[in-house]
Amino acid sequence: MNVQSAYLKACLAELEALKPGNVHIFADGHGMQVQHFIDSAEVSAPVLCDDAQYGDRTLGQRILAALEVTYNKVACNTNLGIILLAAPIVQAVLRYPHLPLLDGLKQVLNETTVEDAALVYQGIRLVSPAGMGERNEHDVSQPPQVTLLEAMRLASAHDVVARQYSECYAQLFSQALTLYKNYIDRWQRPAWALTAVYLHWLSSVPDSHIARKYGEERALQVQQTALEHATAFMALENPKNYMTALLNWDQLLKQARLNPGTSADLTVITAMLAMLI
Repeated sequence: MNVQSAYLKACLAELEALKPGNVHIFADGHGMQVQHFIDSAEVSAPVLCDDAQYGDRTLGQRILAALEVTYNKVACNTNLGIILLAAPIVQAVLRYPHLPLLDGLKQVLNETTVEDAALVYQGIRLVSPAGMGERNEHDVSQPPQVTLLEAMRLASAHDVVARQYSECYAQLFSQALTLYKNYIDRWQRPAWALTAVYLHWLSSVPDSHIARKYGEERALQVQQTALEHATAFMALENPKNYMTALLNWDQLLKQARLNPGTSADLTVITAMLAMLI
């Protein structure tokens, strides 16, 4: 499968998974609808992935262009995390097609520049993700003084997307991808396997989106509840039997305005990698 198809299919597949607190086909939320995410995926896919049409680009150029076209279409932040995570994979596939994906990804991340960081900061400012705030060092409102990879390393302690850059997507390759494939084999239902992936991410680390908006303690509380749901859900032979419990939790999270957006972004990338490897 080519990288553009993998990206688009992964974005759409994630919407079919029941992801408590996030937007999915069973329930909208947080002022956003499923159609916003479908539109975002469709307009960003060629800009992110089609070098035949848009030319060979740096990583920063690829990210900024995809964020701009998305924001022009939906006027809200639907896919910042997805694009930040997908773009290095796209760059690796297109620039280093003869290398194993993980090796190409390492090359791409090590080649990032200060200009890449500047373009990514511009894109982040455009979409204004909730709770981003200001930091004493390397704030996105200021011109960067370090490469994109170094900026991500500095942010990795408090941001799970940044951690994927700093660790070369280690948790994606070593844990989430294996879990996804195991649950597809077990249940034969990709959407439920992606729910398992989502619960894995949400129960493994505090969700960065929640932590930015409401603090680390609240994110830890959601993580603990996610672990309880993940344990119960993944033990079932028929995942549909847990649907009511997940929908009830989904409603509670949305009433509290808690959106585990980073966990959803990582779920998309897990699906995307599975289609490419």
